Amino acid sequence: MTEQAETDRLDRLVAELQREIDEKARALFSAKVLEQARNPTNLGCMEAPDAQAVITGPCGDTMAIYLRLNGSSIQEAKFMTDGCGSSLACGNMLTTMVQGMPLEEADEVNPEDLTLALDGLPEESAHCAILAVNTLRQAIARYQQESQPGPG
Repeated sequence: MTEQAETDRLDRLVAELQREIDEKARALFSAKVLEQARNPTNLGCMEAPDAQAVITGPCGDTMAIYLRLNGSSIQEAKFMTDGCGSSLACGNMLTTMVQGMPLEEADEVNPEDLTLALDGLPEESAHCAILAVNTLRQAIARYQQESQPGPG
């Protein structure tokens, strides 16, 4: 077999494997989950955020959320995670959802709201929505604690 024929055969094999992976992913995850995980727009650290938190969930995934505020509203939100595609999707969707929200409203977003925004998550991925929401809530709580005037 020539080198070109071997390369072509390997290319076909890779393409077939990718099709199988994509079919299995579409069977498990909504189109929104796949889009958010494959093309995260808010992934990254933020220099000098106004609020931030980092939590490691019981599954071992870690999520960090960074917030830049404009008064009491979230102007920009970013996240980082070392987790799976579901963690990426949850972090990205949540940071997208809360941009422009007042802190009080963002603090009321719950894992069910996030799961609905993603058109659902498999049961085994529900913990990713909980991790994202808990990280956001901790960032907000820390900011509120630090911005409270101390005892006079």
